[in-house]
Amino acid sequence: MQALDNAIEMQRPPVVRFGVGTLGSLAAWVAEKGYKAPFVVADPVNAARLDLLGLEGITCFGEVVPEPDLPNLMVAVQAAKGADVVIGFGGGSAMDLAKLVAVMVGTDVTLSDISGPNRAPARKVGLVQIPTTAGTGSEVGTRALVTDPETLAKVATESVHMLADIAIIDPSLTVSVPAFVTAATGVDAMAHCVEAYTSKRAHPVIDAYALQGIQLVGKYLKRAVQDGNDLEARAGLSLAALYGGVCLGPVNTTSGHAVAYPLGTRHKLPHGIANALIFPHTLAANAAAAPEKTRAICAALGHPADSAEEVRRAAASFCAALGLDMRLSAHGVTAEDLPVMAKDAHAIRRLLDWNPVDLSEEDILSIYKAAL
Repeated sequence: MQALDNAIEMQRPPVVRFGVGTLGSLAAWVAEKGYKAPFVVADPVNAARLDLLGLEGITCFGEVVPEPDLPNLMVAVQAAKGADVVIGFGGGSAMDLAKLVAVMVGTDVTLSDISGPNRAPARKVGLVQIPTTAGTGSEVGTRALVTDPETLAKVATESVHMLADIAIIDPSLTVSVPAFVTAATGVDAMAHCVEAYTSKRAHPVIDAYALQGIQLVGKYLKRAVQDGNDLEARAGLSLAALYGGVCLGPVNTTSGHAVAYPLGTRHKLPHGIANALIFPHTLAANAAAAPEKTRAICAALGHPADSAEEVRRAAASFCAALGLDMRLSAHGVTAEDLPVMAKDAHAIRRLLDWNPVDLSEEDILSIYKAAL
């Protein structure tokens, strides 16, 4: 945990519009900026509702896949030629690809040229982010992840040039999200906040966002799962996701995401459910290193707990009450898969080096076994 007087830098889009109906302001913003050739990056579901954007002359790459890989990205970059503004319209996968498309279109750079921190070139086009789920918080972030199909590793790219010019967070766009996806993405938003809150580089400035994000999920997620038309609950979750995105910039995630990543790269589990399945186990593994914060987390979820096993049960109960089957085996993972996944996860040092507990490869294997 960093001290209050430690320096910290926060980077966010210059314009963030939040609230029901804010999507209606997009067309006027695009016209004000003089953009004539909008290019939308979307998954197939959102590609079928482009009319909601209120724009003319749209071209669209509508084939974003869960856990997008390098080929998916490069097809999107090629399709974006001639665009003057890129619009990410969807969940975290669509918004991550939109960031990369925006800095790569019209250039000859490859992902390997720009991956890592602060290597992406300045954008020649505008960038808009419009989330349709309440999970990743990617709309306010500078980081994007895609999978390298050869290594099955997630390649992270981070740059201020991938920060949106405007993020429009309209909770009404999430009303159509199915209950299962609502639950999984909501736990993902919470995991962003939890992992930043308990990280070695946690900072009081970010803790405020993290704790409120956790409390919002605790208050609203079950309501949204039970009634998808509950706009107050949807707005609460959208705000929690935004706060999670704020946490990712200066602090980022730790073991929960590192251990979840192989579920996406090797088993193609969507990011939200992968993180939900792992969340109770890494929260428990870190509990002794951050006891006061862990108690605050469990209290926010409505399940006060102290010991590591109580913490694991509390978090698992919260997730199970959302209708999530919390067994890895129910999602196609077998015992034979676990050792290579543990090796993959242990290699993600950019996250694990900031975890409050030093997890060995064997520790991670034990987490997978407990989650199986």
